[in-house]
Amino acid sequence: MGFTVEQDCPQCGAPIELDETDHLLRCPYCHVKSFLFTSGYFRYLLPHKVNHREIIYAPYLRFKGNVYYCAGNAVGHRVVDITHVGLPLKGIPVSLGVRPQAMKMKFVTPRTQGSFLRFSYKATDILGRAGNLSSMQASGQLFHRAYIGETLSLIYLPLYLEGDKLFDGVLNRSIAKISEAAKIIQQSTHSNLRWQVNFLATLCPRCGWNLEGERDSVVLICSNCETAWEALEGKFNRVRVSKVSGAEGSTVYLPFWKISASGKGLPLHSFADFIRLTNQPRVVRREMENQEMRFWVPAFKIRPKVFLNLSRQFTVSQHNFHPEEMIPKKNLYPVTLPQSEAVQSLKMILAGATLNKKDVLPHLPNVSFDIMDSTLVYLPFTDTGHEMIQQQMRTSINKNSLEFGRRL
Repeated sequence: MGFTVEQDCPQCGAPIELDETDHLLRCPYCHVKSFLFTSGYFRYLLPHKVNHREIIYAPYLRFKGNVYYCAGNAVGHRVVDITHVGLPLKGIPVSLGVRPQAMKMKFVTPRTQGSFLRFSYKATDILGRAGNLSSMQASGQLFHRAYIGETLSLIYLPLYLEGDKLFDGVLNRSIAKISEAAKIIQQSTHSNLRWQVNFLATLCPRCGWNLEGERDSVVLICSNCETAWEALEGKFNRVRVSKVSGAEGSTVYLPFWKISASGKGLPLHSFADFIRLTNQPRVVRREMENQEMRFWVPAFKIRPKVFLNLSRQFTVSQHNFHPEEMIPKKNLYPVTLPQSEAVQSLKMILAGATLNKKDVLPHLPNVSFDIMDSTLVYLPFTDTGHEMIQQQMRTSINKNSLEFGRRL
């Protein structure tokens, strides 16, 4: 379950409400669009109504996304949604529970009054605990774990001191004795002068036209010069894009990352190597020996089981779609999974496609990939009302799974 953030329009100052998954801010008053980005984590504040007191903010790591794992002879997954305290301060709650979903939050800005306790735990340790929640039912040795389609942020809980007690600023309730918390608070307090949300103008770097996308899009489209752009490190970088033409009528174009890669740690340099390695019931033809290995990864968030099934079906098939280097004019499904996270899924796709798991899974810790090329490909699907059916391969996707993915 996501949460709501209140933000003023950077152009006219009008109040706007954003969902946690939103990247594109569109002001309903001045109609200016901006792309949100920040260095490091997005940082949010839980609201308080404490007056005339110095507020101390305690950090919590927020993780929401899909955890995939390979353990024993199995490939598993789970949707995880947690908040976990970010420092060893006795008395404050370990988790924020449902408060982020029940309250409207704001971004931390340089104008935020108060002091901030340092996030002193390692994020990898907290994520490891989240991963353990997903794989605790798996039997056998854990060989690989991946976090794909995740949202990571910091949420700050307001606290204040009164006498010898530390109070929760949301509930106005005493939670700890100051004698126990004073040393940690004194050593961990710092300011937030460099923390701010940045707004990137959604203008095409090539022609200056307005870029288009949905609220949760990570790739924006220029309909004027027919280019696609992904925001990385505070600027737009061009994405190679193509489409497979579909039938007229109820065609919707869903995006996939086509990633050409060569594996290290296992013999995986061609499609023939992939067929042999995963023990597919296919005859290895001579032309496959010279065919580069291409992984097909959904460029949209979706239920983890469906994500793995789609990746496996399209990667094993290597269907010759005959794409054209152009962007569909209409009915584009938004790109909500960035290329970097698609690359993180390659080990899981290899494991999911392998029929004899014990031949591949134990080698995963030593496997890595050299990425040689990546293209965003829009494939045509027919909307039947309840399902999306790929027009060339006849693979179907339940529309409820797509809607669920927009909330991840």
